[in-house]
Amino acid sequence: MQKEFDSILRSLLGPSGEDGHDGTAGVLLAVSGGIDSMCLADLVLHSSLSLRFAVAHCNFHLRGEESDSDQALVEQWCRKNGARLFLADFDTASYASEKGLSIEMAARELRYRWFGSLCIEHGFSGTVVAHNSNDNVETLILNLLRGTGLKGIAGMGHVSPLPCQDTCPSGDFLSGKCLLYRPMLDFTRKQIEGYARSHGILYHEDSTNADSTYRRNRIRNEVFPLFETINPSFIKTVNREMGYFSDAAGLLEDLVRLPVSEDAARGESRIDVGSLMEKPHWPYLLYMALEPYGFNSALVSAIEKLLRSAGKSGVTLSGKIFRSASHVLVTSAKELIVRSAESGFTMEGQPDMEVPGPGTYSSGGVSFAVEMLPRNEIKDLKCPHGVLMTDSVSLPFPFICRKWQPGDWMRPFGMRGRKKVSDIFTDLKFDIFSKSDALVITSPSCSDGHVLAILGERIDDAVKIGPSTSEVTVIRLI
Repeated sequence: MQKEFDSILRSLLGPSGEDGHDGTAGVLLAVSGGIDSMCLADLVLHSSLSLRFAVAHCNFHLRGEESDSDQALVEQWCRKNGARLFLADFDTASYASEKGLSIEMAARELRYRWFGSLCIEHGFSGTVVAHNSNDNVETLILNLLRGTGLKGIAGMGHVSPLPCQDTCPSGDFLSGKCLLYRPMLDFTRKQIEGYARSHGILYHEDSTNADSTYRRNRIRNEVFPLFETINPSFIKTVNREMGYFSDAAGLLEDLVRLPVSEDAARGESRIDVGSLMEKPHWPYLLYMALEPYGFNSALVSAIEKLLRSAGKSGVTLSGKIFRSASHVLVTSAKELIVRSAESGFTMEGQPDMEVPGPGTYSSGGVSFAVEMLPRNEIKDLKCPHGVLMTDSVSLPFPFICRKWQPGDWMRPFGMRGRKKVSDIFTDLKFDIFSKSDALVITSPSCSDGHVLAILGERIDDAVKIGPSTSEVTVIRLI
């Protein structure tokens, strides 16, 4: 096993500096005290690569004395073998409650963020973890139950970016300092148990591993034994197939151009529904396009159903909202629009903002400039998009800038009658994000929802520039 491990590790790190890795560069070993990671530490210690390494151990304080005993075992191993040790104590339960995460996901997030920070601070070429073949198959089955598409059944790779990428500057990904290495991925748990017995490896067994109320444990304790009665080589067979699934997923990504456009200025991604639905197998392309934004197969299936209904029966597509943990998707007449949840839409208004005079202002993430100019200096009163010009007397300072509200109305320039602001948005073909961002201008003297302008779009007839206008107020989006 040692020889095979060394060969795998050499191929991952690159011999003699290949792919930018020096064979003597340090690595960080994630060691929990369990059988897998203690065998990993022993294999690295006795590796023919003679790697410089340090050990990282997390105490999540979830199992009382057992957690402290695991830490003591790792400390003892490091003292005996002269290994540098990094320790972290986490209040995992509090973190999970604060972030709204499961205990398992909270622990995962905490440890990977810490590993990334250690690699960057101390210059390790990456973090080596002890994931094995059994872990990979467990992950596949869990992903099948959750619904994660082709990527989900491709399993873990021998090398991958650190899951919590926000820990690391992008340059550190490129240099390999925020990577996870999995040199034990080709070994089954039975092989690892055999290695531990033959080499006298001390390790601690997590007592919660026997608790099959946890889904991963139930798969390990109940599902695997059943499959192994059908195929004793079940683990190796599935891992081999997962390699093919991984290749297929990569090939598909290389061959398929998704109908997604990026609007960097607005922080949006847009999917053209017509272009999408013209393609064969478009439901899976929809999944490929939305999966990076956290939309699982159940959500994508609901979106697919909506698109099919709209195409067949004329159901209104606009204004439907779907949310993943990280993003918001809104349907417009012809597009699917995706934004980060943090910059997503809300119909809740920002506080009304008083504009006391010329200057630069920002409200609700929208910035604009206000200036006053003599009428005789303006040669062309035709406003480009994003610019409004009003009579300064009709729109005196201070005026009010606020979020639009249902019931707002105006008399658009050139019209006699009232028109609801919401109807103007419809005429302008505003999607729900544009509506949520829209700001209106009004005056303390206005009442009953009367607004004098829609910022960047329309002015009310009451503030138009006329023959008697001597000064013009120019309001420009920036």
